[in-house]
Amino acid sequence: MDIKAVFMGFAFALMWSSAFTSARVIVEYAPPLTALALRFLISGLIGVAIAWALGQSAKLSKRQWTGVLIFGVCQNALYLGLNFVAMQTVPASLAAIIASTMPLLVALAGWLFLGTKVRPLGIGGLIAGLIGVTLIMGARLQGGVDLYGLVLCVIGVISLTVATLAVLGASSGGNVLMIVGLQMLVGSAVLWVPALAFETLDIVWTWQLIVAFIYTTLVPGLAATVVWFVLVGRIGAVKASTFHFLNPFLGVAIAAALLGERLGAWDIIGVVIIAAGILAVQLSKQPQAISEALPQDR
Repeated sequence: MDIKAVFMGFAFALMWSSAFTSARVIVEYAPPLTALALRFLISGLIGVAIAWALGQSAKLSKRQWTGVLIFGVCQNALYLGLNFVAMQTVPASLAAIIASTMPLLVALAGWLFLGTKVRPLGIGGLIAGLIGVTLIMGARLQGGVDLYGLVLCVIGVISLTVATLAVLGASSGGNVLMIVGLQMLVGSAVLWVPALAFETLDIVWTWQLIVAFIYTTLVPGLAATVVWFVLVGRIGAVKASTFHFLNPFLGVAIAAALLGERLGAWDIIGVVIIAAGILAVQLSKQPQAISEALPQDR
């Protein structure tokens, strides 16, 4: 893994983790689904326009269109939509921790339902992740966390896990920026339905809202997604996914620094354990990925 890939991986983790803090600011001043639908509309149009300017085509393969639709609905509409609604009552740090368990859930689902072989290091990582989540949830439930928001976050990360398993490799074949832009437009189209049906356009215009919305639209929304796809194309999904172990640390650190959210001792211990579990799971995949890439005798 070269230095450019390391820089890209850290940049992705930083941008992805910061999205929870900026989202928490947005939902304080604007209806969550409306704000998210508008964010995806703007990000998607920008992404598609830049892609066209770069000569990329919307003529995608069937597999790529499958990825666009599944990710647009499951990731952008369900996962982020549920998280935006949840963060009206749930701290950004807790939402970030729950979302950070996605690599663990992907590995667990692959092991249980798809017959994916998991090495002992990976099994240890899954167990560690479960312990870390249990510690944090136990402490938060005793502290009076909103159960409705917590359930929405859990359903959201499960939907993201399903989307990830369903479209592994669907972004291959070029037109990365076009695919990203179309995914966002799909998410926007789906989100406008509940936004118009259930929300009122009650917005408190503040500079915090404007800055958070612009940042969320351009940085976690567009830039982080493009960096992720480029990183996967450069070093592969297995190595790229290793950077997810940074997300629990960065998510809670950014929320604490910018929002003043307090972290208890069990939160910190749980974050460390979850991060170690994610790293163990991802590292356990690398020998298998390397062996599969080597020429085999036939």
